[in-house]
Amino acid sequence: MILKRIKVQTPFNEFTNCYIVEDDISKETIVIDPGGEVDKVMEMLNTLKSKVKYIYLTHCHGDHIGGANELKEKTKAKILIHRDDCEGLTNDQISLASYIGFEEVIVNDSSRVDDNDFIHIGNLRFKVIHTPGHTKGGSSLYCEQEKMVFTGDTMFRGTWGRTDLPTGSLEQIISSITKKLLTLPDDTIVYPGHGKSTMIKEERPIYEELKPRLD
Repeated sequence: MILKRIKVQTPFNEFTNCYIVEDDISKETIVIDPGGEVDKVMEMLNTLKSKVKYIYLTHCHGDHIGGANELKEKTKAKILIHRDDCEGLTNDQISLASYIGFEEVIVNDSSRVDDNDFIHIGNLRFKVIHTPGHTKGGSSLYCEQEKMVFTGDTMFRGTWGRTDLPTGSLEQIISSITKKLLTLPDDTIVYPGHGKSTMIKEERPIYEELKPRLD
């Protein structure tokens, strides 16, 4: 497996983690959350000689979907998003794309996924985990064989995502973390939508023992 993190800048002058995961034998590839700077993403894909099969959106906010249309046009890959967030792909009041400085982002050509669906990239298998709270259709992507989960804006290193935006819910995001993400093995590496990676075992005390992370 090949994994690359690209920090893409959005008009809000912040960075979103865009991930490229490639099966190193077949070269089949999934790109997770192309929030912008598609030329930078394409440069890496071309270097890896990737065959992009899917563009996966962990949720519908503009800083995660801003480059989806352009990347699809360049790669002919299929865009995937949890069905409960598909409305946000065509509703700027939910995606908040114009609020953070994009021109209105409308993603019409996408396919829906559901909780417990499986996505295959070569010999890699990813499980869709519905993790609402940041948005109602937020989802995480878990690969058991590589011990990694991509959590979007649900779980970050030392904290969780905002819940004061449209369709957000504090109760739901804490439930998503404690009842779904924290049930994953302790050695699972967490790759969030922003900031540094972490591990499930390092985040567990925050939610189970109410101990803040200090590093």
